[in-house]
Amino acid sequence: MYDRQKYIDSIIPFIDKPVIKVISGMRRSGKSTILQQLVNYLIGSGVKKDTVLYINMELLENSGLADFSKIYKYVQEYKKKAGQKIYLFIDEVQEIDSWEKAVNSFYANNDADIFITGSNSKLLSGELATLLAGRYVEFNIYPFVFSEFCGARKEVKEPQLLFGNFLKYGGMPAVAYLEPNEQAIYQYLSAIMDSVVLKDVIKRNNIRDISLLEKIILFIFDNIGNTFSARSIADYFKKERRALGQETVYNYLKYLESAFIINKVPRFDLKGKKLLETYEKYYVADIGLRNAVFGYNENNINAYLENIVFIELLHRGYDVKIGKYENYEIDFIAQKTNERLYFQVCYILSDKHVWERETRPFFKISDNYPKYLLSMDTTPQGNTEGILRKYIPEWLMENY
Repeated sequence: MYDRQKYIDSIIPFIDKPVIKVISGMRRSGKSTILQQLVNYLIGSGVKKDTVLYINMELLENSGLADFSKIYKYVQEYKKKAGQKIYLFIDEVQEIDSWEKAVNSFYANNDADIFITGSNSKLLSGELATLLAGRYVEFNIYPFVFSEFCGARKEVKEPQLLFGNFLKYGGMPAVAYLEPNEQAIYQYLSAIMDSVVLKDVIKRNNIRDISLLEKIILFIFDNIGNTFSARSIADYFKKERRALGQETVYNYLKYLESAFIINKVPRFDLKGKKLLETYEKYYVADIGLRNAVFGYNENNINAYLENIVFIELLHRGYDVKIGKYENYEIDFIAQKTNERLYFQVCYILSDKHVWERETRPFFKISDNYPKYLLSMDTTPQGNTEGILRKYIPEWLMENY
């Protein structure tokens, strides 16, 4: 079991603090493993085992707890037996009807130090966010980024040897431990997609037109890194003789985002200094999921690389947008606190024309924030005209 220390280190400071620890992310992205590692940390720090209660709501044996009143009673009985405040871990808490009532009560009564996981970004939205306002801190969990993939495979000295596998199969944690058998891995990833779409999209949102949902997923997966809008998707389906309203498309996109299958990236006008309201880009949570649907195609490698860089930036804690300056586009603007970075991602800088095409947008920017050009070129890296050139696998391993 690979130790995802970055996440553990970010959660530890909140242990025994009066906040609910919410760990969110796509199904099978490693949330349960992180909970188990937190349990191990507590016990290793001297916490008594009988004061730690771990409940996995995906297990059939816990199906009788799928109601707030029943789990409330169960936890109260466990606490009474322990004779003191407990550490409560609930995995996939959204499987409990009105779970927030029980969790809020545990919090209000100071019954437990609470850790919960969920597979939907709307877990803490609307009225629920108001109910728990100021009472929780959220941690977003992603599938393995490349450095974690290498760490899990115990091959960190020559990461470039694994990068081809990562491009094809992505970083869903279980994939890192499987032999690189294309049929077996894509079968596993397809099963994950089916499960997530069924449980976290179709059932949660009472979707009846499953065929339409599948077609929208295919459209998005086939257009990674391209700008489009709900309207452009609706227009596409009209050409395919399928009447479809913009509002329906918009709702389906939101459902897929909420299940952490896709990520919407807005465009930012660097000249006008404002967010643009149309023509976003979408990236998939893990490139392996896309390839399980369409297969790996080297003609799409630039989109794969963009997707990998985007998820890496999220993992590093950046807020990410697409940059626009007049008619020029910058792949990513990454920001956190007072830090800003610009990125262009390119497969190969084959000649000076490609170099000029990729770097021209940088020279339109008047500020002095770092500008990176990431590619698969293995030629000596360095600084050219103020632009930092990096070999993608090495850049991905920088913080390992």
